[in-house]
Amino acid sequence: MNVPSRSKPDADEAGREAPAPTVSVVVPTYREAANLAALAERVDAALSGCGIEWELLFADDDSDDGGAAVAAELARRLPVRFETRREPRRDLSLSVLYGIRLARGARIVVMDADLSHPPESIPELLRALDGGCDIAVGSRYAPGGGIDRNWRLSRLLVSRAATLLARPLTSCSDPMSGFFAFDRSVVPDLGALRPIGFKIALELIVRGNLRVGEVPIEFRERGRGASKLGIRQQIDFFHHLYRLYAFRHGGPLRLLCFGLVGASGFAIDVGCYLALQWAGVEHRLARFLAFWPAVSWNWLLNRRITFRDRVPETPARQWTKFVAGSLFGLVVNVGSYAALTSCIAFFDANRLLALVVGVGLGSLVNFLFATMYVYRRHGTGRRDSPAEADG
Repeated sequence: MNVPSRSKPDADEAGREAPAPTVSVVVPTYREAANLAALAERVDAALSGCGIEWELLFADDDSDDGGAAVAAELARRLPVRFETRREPRRDLSLSVLYGIRLARGARIVVMDADLSHPPESIPELLRALDGGCDIAVGSRYAPGGGIDRNWRLSRLLVSRAATLLARPLTSCSDPMSGFFAFDRSVVPDLGALRPIGFKIALELIVRGNLRVGEVPIEFRERGRGASKLGIRQQIDFFHHLYRLYAFRHGGPLRLLCFGLVGASGFAIDVGCYLALQWAGVEHRLARFLAFWPAVSWNWLLNRRITFRDRVPETPARQWTKFVAGSLFGLVVNVGSYAALTSCIAFFDANRLLALVVGVGLGSLVNFLFATMYVYRRHGTGRRDSPAEADG
């Protein structure tokens, strides 16, 4: 439902559309009908008094809670629109992107519907954009900002921990903020974004490599209704964070994942070896047999995690290639140990160090073999990073 701005109709008598507003305030909603009217009134007071042509666009996640009727009543006197996203998965970030695509303003403000973000700070966010930043973030943790004293300690600790985890990706003091403004012209292609969960600002900052300006805000406890933050949203956050680390630090992250998978495989190798010996299997045969569940475990986890962005080939063929690569890495591992201890007196006197060097070289060979041959890139169908796939 496209609704006129206060001062100009959607179309004149000749059928021409009214000029687009300067600012579109995009608000993702899910069962927030009780807060819509109060939010619209405060946005109106904050922007109309500054002479800004604006629209308020509620991007609803198919709530079916009466929000559309509330918005229709507001639209009689305010530039309010209510658009419903009917895709199966409910996701706040996807609703934000949906709203941005439908917004008509050259500048976009995103905020929550629960009245935790102060609409009175919108003009300050817009002024920050005039100061040269690409995205202006309403920050709880910038000097002068704050959090409602009624906020539970557990939520504060979760928020601080999430912020700390995201800090290597951006210098912003509050990258978890859902209150921000940007010029449409500076954001990356929306089709290239891969958000999941609540943290769309972090997605924009990292993938768009945006310069961040911060405006201190006083974050309030929600006005009415229940918080949507639950276990699923927290899991989605870690999934999203992993995606962004993979995007920003893909090579090192892939190597780290490969190493962690290898460590877990080593534990399985040792466990199977000990279990087989306990069952009475001769130790050399036990050593041989323990290799196969461990290497199969490593292959599967690397297929599902480390190289999940690569289009998978037939499992049996890929497993065979992985085993071949692992055996080659083992030869490098043992061979380098033998060469170092046989040819260099220092390593002969420090055989544990030679063992570590051998393991490191063998693991590096395994990683390169896996990257370039076992899980090699295919010409089509490739995703962008180790974390891009949802499966």
